[in-house]
Amino acid sequence: MIKYTEYKYHLAALFSVAVWGATFVSTKVLIANSLTPAEIFLLRFAMAYICIWPLSGRRLWASGWRDELTLSVAGITGGSLYFLTENMALEYAPASNVSLIVCTAPVWTAVLLSLLYRGERMTRRQAVGSALAFAGMVLVVLNGRFVLRLSPRGDMLALSAALLWMVYSLVIKRIGGRYPAVFITRKVFFYGLLTILPVFVFQPFSITSEVLARPAVWGNLLFLGIVASMLCYVLWNAAMHRLGAVRTTNYIYFNPLVTIITAAACIGERITPAALAGAALILYGMWRAERG
Repeated sequence: MIKYTEYKYHLAALFSVAVWGATFVSTKVLIANSLTPAEIFLLRFAMAYICIWPLSGRRLWASGWRDELTLSVAGITGGSLYFLTENMALEYAPASNVSLIVCTAPVWTAVLLSLLYRGERMTRRQAVGSALAFAGMVLVVLNGRFVLRLSPRGDMLALSAALLWMVYSLVIKRIGGRYPAVFITRKVFFYGLLTILPVFVFQPFSITSEVLARPAVWGNLLFLGIVASMLCYVLWNAAMHRLGAVRTTNYIYFNPLVTIITAAACIGERITPAALAGAALILYGMWRAERG
């Protein structure tokens, strides 16, 4: 069973994924108001960075250049490059393809960490539970539409996003015990912002004050910046350190479930019986993986 002292970390991971699942709707609203994915990323991470700075202490840099380099890799793989590849994938491939491929991140993470760390190897019970959760996630993503159209460029970009999140998980595992989660998260935001700037050489920042003044725009930006970025990254990194990368990353299987519920509530998308069956499989799979 889950240890009592670990419950708060499981809740932190579940809360983070629930919020990240809801960001799909917020991002669609902002894109409908003429913001580009790069502009959305810049604004949400800048807001998160400003808000987290007073909470992260006076330390400016890591203890050595190796740790600082590791934190820069985290900012790229879990920040700028991850969001760019995911959003670019949506331009070339159907959303169902992208969502399904990106949500394979727990599989790649489990495979890599099982090869590198003996303590991260999954038991048979955990493997079966994760497989059931993955099957449920597929049902939720497809939502009754059992047709996947191959799109090599978009699918490869989506796979790149999944692999980037795998690398981010590995990096956070290596650095997580050396620094507080708030400090690590601040550095992720810093390097994410720094490495997104070259994009604006080719795609200039063009948001007007009139657009930013719209309640739908600043409201969703506040949600993405303070809740989805600042708060959820801190909680996720803390859970990653305490629970391990494999157990924490498995919660990503809940992401499409939250997205489809939010879309149904906010923009009227339909939830099919297949999606409900998938939700049940996700819950059962996660329970089976954890009860051992």
